[in-house]
Amino acid sequence: MRLRLAWLTFLNPDEALHYFLSHQPSLKLAYDASLTTAHPPLMILFLYDWSFLAGSEFFLRLPFVIAGTLFCGVMFLWVRKVASTQAAWFTLVIFLFLPSLILLSAEIRQYSFLLLFCACCLYSLERALENGGENKVRWMAFSGAALSLALLTHYSAMIFAAAAAVYALASLLRGKWPVKLISAWIVGQAGALAVCVFLYESQISKLRLSGLPSEIAATWLRSSIFQHGQDHFAAFAWSKTLRLFRYFFSHGTIGVIGFGLFVFAIVVLFWPDNRGEVRSRKRERAVLLALPFLITLALAVAGLYPYGGTRHDALMAIFAVPGIAIGLDRLPIARPLTSEKLLKPLLLGAAMLICNLFPSPSGPYIQPKNQRRELMRQVIGYLRSLPPDSVLFTDAQGSVVLNYYLCDEAMALPFTPEESLSKLRCGNYYVLTSMATPAGFDRATFPELLEKAWQEAPQATSLYLFQSGWIDDKEEDLLTELRGLGGHPRNFGPNILVCPIRRTNASVSTTQ
Repeated sequence: MRLRLAWLTFLNPDEALHYFLSHQPSLKLAYDASLTTAHPPLMILFLYDWSFLAGSEFFLRLPFVIAGTLFCGVMFLWVRKVASTQAAWFTLVIFLFLPSLILLSAEIRQYSFLLLFCACCLYSLERALENGGENKVRWMAFSGAALSLALLTHYSAMIFAAAAAVYALASLLRGKWPVKLISAWIVGQAGALAVCVFLYESQISKLRLSGLPSEIAATWLRSSIFQHGQDHFAAFAWSKTLRLFRYFFSHGTIGVIGFGLFVFAIVVLFWPDNRGEVRSRKRERAVLLALPFLITLALAVAGLYPYGGTRHDALMAIFAVPGIAIGLDRLPIARPLTSEKLLKPLLLGAAMLICNLFPSPSGPYIQPKNQRRELMRQVIGYLRSLPPDSVLFTDAQGSVVLNYYLCDEAMALPFTPEESLSKLRCGNYYVLTSMATPAGFDRATFPELLEKAWQEAPQATSLYLFQSGWIDDKEEDLLTELRGLGGHPRNFGPNILVCPIRRTNASVSTTQ
């Protein structure tokens, strides 16, 4: 399913941007370009090397498909150690067929690597802390290395690092462990802290000064940040947690059932047990599963990180899915034993089938049928048929897509534009990019922006508006406005729009 999606679809704007950032003349320039984003540099640096081999959509996505699939296997191994074999199989099935993770694994994004590194950290940590295990120090070193790689991949890894540190510290305080093992854990934590300091000094502090985090929190992630004076804490926590589980499964009802099983698992793990050591370990694992949700919720209340049904919280799947699997495994069913062994897998299979056949995803989403590469080939063929020196008018999303598909990777997009419009050469054409509209055009200011575009292209008799990606739900309003301005909009599927707009007499007089 992941391979099919990676093969059939064109690059969305975020993927095209990641490729553009990595496709620089040198590794140093690729690193400098990565600092302009809200993500650590590791993935961009990896893409810099990987893209030298080939640049097709499928080949660029292949490492992410592999990482996303390996992640499922590592989590199976971890849950088999901390719970039961049946819970591990439930975990594997859910991870393999979660629609949200299938989509993320088939895209050029940080999340596949993030999840794999975090899973490797957890599994290595468990191997280091298990009784009677061998090579404990080596496994602890592997865990620390994986944690550092996760931190260099995505900033949400800091949430994972905090939860894993509490879990490991509780285990180390409970038992008598060799000094070498404790020292290895301390060295790993010191290394992770050094990575955090490096990231803060090299990127985070500069991003805060630029205002990028505040801009993100005030726009498309606003609903996932607690708004003081508007939101009530209990309602926010409840609704965003349910929305997060719905995001994982892309289905409201099954997401709520999954949340119920997760809560049941936490209760079961905290339930009193006659064996003191086993009880302590179970409670430690319950804390590990629940703590990341509490940390992320606290960060959302503080306005530092989103909490809700978006891909930015994909990390939470590492804790949510094992909890759901343990809850399903421990769920009492008043049936004969043979029936119970069959019933739970059948219920799980039916749930995953429903999620994939009847998805209802939350957050920005492009249906795969609307993201077919054939649609992009059609629109690029249409644009290549335009007269030389034609002017294409687009937003920031559209500009990176054009750079990959039309401009032969030759359009030097500005990272920190000072002007609201930039004019760049794109093969035989010119591209006017409204950098002030990163994700679509603002309806209220579009006529004024269009006039500025005419002023930037005084010799053009027509502008060709181009949009691709997450075109908002009010697209019909834009189409109506475009027709009123003399445009002739044409859709290549719901997520690609081209609209020729002829210069009017008013535009000519304004330009003159």
